[in-house]
Amino acid sequence: MKVGLGLPISDLAVLFDWARRADAGPFSTLALLDRLVYDNPEPLVTLAAIAGAVDRIRVQTEVLLAPLRPPALMAKQVATLDRLSGGRLTLGIGLGARRDDYIAAGIDPHGRGARLDQVMKDMRRVWLGEPYGEGAGPIGPAPARHGGPEVLFGGFKPAAIQRIARFGDGLLCASPIAEMDGLFRAAEQAWRSAGRPGRPKLVAQLNAALGPDRILEEARGEIRRYYGGPQYMELPADYTGMVVRRMLTTAGEVRDAVDRLTNIGADEIIFYCWSSDPGQVDRFSETLA
Repeated sequence: MKVGLGLPISDLAVLFDWARRADAGPFSTLALLDRLVYDNPEPLVTLAAIAGAVDRIRVQTEVLLAPLRPPALMAKQVATLDRLSGGRLTLGIGLGARRDDYIAAGIDPHGRGARLDQVMKDMRRVWLGEPYGEGAGPIGPAPARHGGPEVLFGGFKPAAIQRIARFGDGLLCASPIAEMDGLFRAAEQAWRSAGRPGRPKLVAQLNAALGPDRILEEARGEIRRYYGGPQYMELPADYTGMVVRRMLTTAGEVRDAVDRLTNIGADEIIFYCWSSDPGQVDRFSETLA
């Protein structure tokens, strides 16, 4: 089982310390979330800087809100980051659930699933070196892997699961652990039905924080701040409270999650750590030893 860490977003000054500690530890991936109407760092820019500061660990968007971005420019940015990192990029991609992000980007949130499908078609064409369209030739640089970097789709609905089989390499699942087994099996079935060889990559995302009470309270506060507000589309009214309550806070809970997810076939777990304290990297490393 591979284990990665989600980087905190509340203090940019600590990100390189986080990255270097994780790179020296047992971790596979450093992930970073995406929002537009929030004070988080832009993920492609930030992960490019982090990839240059570490030697081996992968970097991952979790998830990049692709419908908000022009596909030709995004394809070029992603390919550049993939090349600069030596192929260590995983592109976690999705729709997002906040209306204000779409308003700020000047994008109609209705039909955003169809827009994401078209974005993926456009980006794949760029990454394969094909002309972008009439009057526009190929867009470089070529990504490290022909056809583009590893792509994971985040989501819970059937349309998101089917999108994996059409355009992606796997599922990035942030649901409760009890629901992940069904979503993993659905992704595998969609993969087989599409005639894809092998199996999709299955990645679980869980919120977790390890440390004294002040660290846990900081993490809970950051979750409430990030997920709070009235702008959600198609999510339960108490979604923020549910996310806070599900956060793992002890070494035993973290180890139990690893065991449960191993048993249902997860390939990797990303523990998203909301407190900015870099000491969490060491605590997770000791817990997983």
